[in-house]
Amino acid sequence: GAGGRVDEGNQATKKHPADFLLWKEDPTHIMKWDSPWGWGYPGWHIECTVMSARRLLGDAEFKSLLTRHQAPAAIIDLHSGGEDNIFPHHECEIAQSSSAFCADPSHGTFSTMWFHPRFLLVEGAKMSKSKGNFYTLRDLLDKGHEPAAIRLELIKTHYRSNANFTFQGLADSQRTVERWRRFVDPGRARQGAESPAAAKARESFAESLNDDLNIAGAIAAINTFVGEVPAPTKADAETLHLFDAILGVLSLEAPKSTTSDIGVFIGIAPDAAINAKLEERRAARAAKDFKKSDQIRDELLAMGYAIKDVAGGKVEVTRK
Repeated sequence: GAGGRVDEGNQATKKHPADFLLWKEDPTHIMKWDSPWGWGYPGWHIECTVMSARRLLGDAEFKSLLTRHQAPAAIIDLHSGGEDNIFPHHECEIAQSSSAFCADPSHGTFSTMWFHPRFLLVEGAKMSKSKGNFYTLRDLLDKGHEPAAIRLELIKTHYRSNANFTFQGLADSQRTVERWRRFVDPGRARQGAESPAAAKARESFAESLNDDLNIAGAIAAINTFVGEVPAPTKADAETLHLFDAILGVLSLEAPKSTTSDIGVFIGIAPDAAINAKLEERRAARAAKDFKKSDQIRDELLAMGYAIKDVAGGKVEVTRK
């Protein structure tokens, strides 16, 4: 089998095809330890049970349960994994863990709740290095995308649906993050009671997450709240931070900005070619040649940069 996990010799010794090995005897394998059953290594499923249970319970309780067999039905609160882990991996974990720890293995569940997200696609296709659509976090950061936008893009799809990562979606998430920041930053300095919309937003946010982790509904509650409060107060900003304590987006460090004579570069270094385009655009706007100005904006978009006019006659430049 793939990775050498399925061996025809081991398969032949099984009493039932669904049986799985706890220990694979193989003195020639690069990963091996001595044991009462000979030199070998643990099976795939038992590795996960031991690592999770020992880490959560601690050495003393872990060893105690192996001899007492008095654990409750579940010893883990939440166990996650991709939908491809449901069978056989997690079924095997339940079987072996309940037998090892529980007084009544037939009622064991190992975990109180199991959480199985679906797959992540990229631009509608399965990720594959051969297709050139396989990206690590470092790849995205090197392209100028910030952590907050990446996180929001990855968490905004319901876990029961395939998540389709797209660069257009990432750009949309970036705009959402910036909108939330524009709400929070001035709000910190503005005293006053919270807006009437805050209580409704908290209720909608909680109802959505209590509805099978409806993350899209929770994000919609935040966006509605932000849209209904034109002059947020410090209390409103704290409400948004309350939501972010769960989403973990705004708490991530924002990219540093660098300023030139004409541009405010966010997450990217000032570039002579971009500055030249901005100067050309400034001259076109001064001459009221807005067609030329729009053409330059489109040229920058084609180069991978989005621009926005900001206070002080400068232009904010970000990755599109």
